[in-house]
Amino acid sequence: MEGRKLKDMFGTESKPGAEAEEGRIKMSQAGPVTETSSQPQDVAASARRAKTLEAKEVNLYYGDFHAVENVNMTIEPNKVTALIGSSGCGKTTFLRSLNRMHELTPGATVKGSIKLDGEDVYANGVDPVAVRSLIGMVFQQPNPFPTMSIYDNVAAGLNFNARKTSKSQKDEVVERSLRGAHLWDEVKDRLQRPGSGLSGGQQQRLCIARAISVNPEVILMDEPCSALDPIATARIESLMDELKQNYCIVIVTHSMQQAARVSQLTAFFHMGFLVEEGDTTDVFTAR
Repeated sequence: MEGRKLKDMFGTESKPGAEAEEGRIKMSQAGPVTETSSQPQDVAASARRAKTLEAKEVNLYYGDFHAVENVNMTIEPNKVTALIGSSGCGKTTFLRSLNRMHELTPGATVKGSIKLDGEDVYANGVDPVAVRSLIGMVFQQPNPFPTMSIYDNVAAGLNFNARKTSKSQKDEVVERSLRGAHLWDEVKDRLQRPGSGLSGGQQQRLCIARAISVNPEVILMDEPCSALDPIATARIESLMDELKQNYCIVIVTHSMQQAARVSQLTAFFHMGFLVEEGDTTDVFTAR
């Protein structure tokens, strides 16, 4: 499956209001991508070309505070990139800037460019909601929608899409996404029960299923295992290894052991600066 271009999703001219609405219309016309086979498949069943993210001269601010300074890096497709460093070093702020969540904080600003396969996600007229459908986020604490069933949690992205989706299409996407998150066999007989009733590890995999249900190109994970036990952590790490076949994955982690286990590329942040980046083996072993 070929990746979608940002210009196919929304306009890039700097006309406020109408252009933003046009972006939403184009996004809705794209619609969810479903398998043509009558049998839903695992997300990792057929590899596709994932997207490349490129940050150039990225500076991030909270009011007058310069949180991240002059970051330049390329995040490669079909690999897991780990962002590491001490608390407050800017790694989560940088992660949130990749899909424009940083700007949701009052007073937060961004300078520089972040491009998804050459298309600037901060360009004038670009709809940030559409950006976040292409660059999904999984948070530190599992956050299934508490009033929704397991089924509706996964289908939430499809429901928010303006394009009408048939029940059979929705069923197919829900099953495919839950299979892709290695959760289907555990919940297939209780899809109408609340997602909040699952264990912590299951809830995190439910959130991953929800993220991949709308066919993103990139998945961002902010310490996805910090609240989980070792068994649930191992399952999430195994899932990341499988998902990288189809996605560009960026993970923030405080665990050096986890970064060494799951990532192929590592970027080390310190006091708002990107100090070092490269092959994970080289970063951890080079003198």
